[in-house]
Amino acid sequence: MGGAAAAAAFTIVPAHVLGGPGRPAPSEKLNIAGIGVGGRGGDDLRAVESENIVALCDVDERRAAGAFRRYPKAKRYRDFRRMLEEGAEIDAVVVATPDHTHAAASMAAIKMGKHVYCEKPLTRTVYEARALAKAARRAKVATQMGNQGMAFEGNRLINEWIWDGAIGPVREVHAWSDRPTHNGRLFWAQGVDRPKETPPVPDGLDWDLWLGPAPYRPYHPAYVPFAWRGWWDFGSGGLGDMGIHNVAPVFSALKLGAPTSVDSSSTLFNNETLPLACTVHYEFPVRDEMPPVRLHWYDGGMIPARPVELDAGRELSREDGVIFVGDKGKMYVEGWGGNSPRLIPEQRMRDYKRPARTLPRSVGHHREWIEACKKGTATRSNFDFAGALTEAVLLGTVSVRMGGARLLWDSENMKVTNLAEANDCLHYRYRDGWTL
Repeated sequence: MGGAAAAAAFTIVPAHVLGGPGRPAPSEKLNIAGIGVGGRGGDDLRAVESENIVALCDVDERRAAGAFRRYPKAKRYRDFRRMLEEGAEIDAVVVATPDHTHAAASMAAIKMGKHVYCEKPLTRTVYEARALAKAARRAKVATQMGNQGMAFEGNRLINEWIWDGAIGPVREVHAWSDRPTHNGRLFWAQGVDRPKETPPVPDGLDWDLWLGPAPYRPYHPAYVPFAWRGWWDFGSGGLGDMGIHNVAPVFSALKLGAPTSVDSSSTLFNNETLPLACTVHYEFPVRDEMPPVRLHWYDGGMIPARPVELDAGRELSREDGVIFVGDKGKMYVEGWGGNSPRLIPEQRMRDYKRPARTLPRSVGHHREWIEACKKGTATRSNFDFAGALTEAVLLGTVSVRMGGARLLWDSENMKVTNLAEANDCLHYRYRDGWTL
């Protein structure tokens, strides 16, 4: 990470959290609240339950039932705005709602001085990602985005090997995921129209709160509990889901920031859902001693051409992977999040003398955030890093929505300079009662 991002990870922590000699505290544990506690949110809470889980917020009582049973002493809420207003004891929040409410929930917590862990992608819009990173930096709170691969050992090895010159300067990268499909079946729908039926809202679900800032539409099970990810109003498809995981080690190792241009191609789609498959191409400028690089993304079953350096009998993963193309060789990373890097062919890996470790090893993805809240230490996916990564990933979805158009990006002014209508996709007007 760049110096600014690393510096931004340090925090000012209230005395009542730290305790210590001459400064007794009622507890050395954080008081953590969960916003969106069913599904992935429940997993996140279990990862931080060494601390005090003091409040739970979810708009769907049935979805949240497991968390309610697991943390019976925690206060229960439906509206995170009310929870934060009443929760003076809350030190930190875990946000695991659908993408379209990430920003509103995280920003409300940051403005109240709470530390924030937010699931990936950090936000649904480019504008939200920029705003969250800026707010977290200003508030000096500890932040972490939920891309667990940043804690993987392989993620660090990718950095150290590339910086060691294992494959020479990198000018091209290919990254992919099979989402929205997996093992030949759809995880969620894409390339479909909005349903016309208007069934009743299930008992226990507050549909208006689930929609949050998004434009109103009638309830339908095509959106909840997990099917929302393919709808433009709520998610960002395979790119926003697994692109965050698989592009993160590329951003880290190559010290990427804002792209200068983005273009794409895709299968057919409409104004309701993302296409079933797309490819996105990013151009990044020179960074210090590193040359310009072109990054190619593939999803929905699309993968890059098999490298000739790959050993006979070994095929590319159809699920997730990354290929770094350097002037002196290639690195193949099999699986999501950058966990299993190898120089190819295998003989090259056997002959490679690995460099000394230069990066600190992770104490665990969620543990990094807990320690950052208490001690002011760094997290590897704080909102400075996560914000820039999310911006770039979501610019890819903007290009897709513009029919594959090549977008020239002015990051400083947060503006597409060659296609005015593309700027309308950088954000949207929230419904009344919702703010950032």
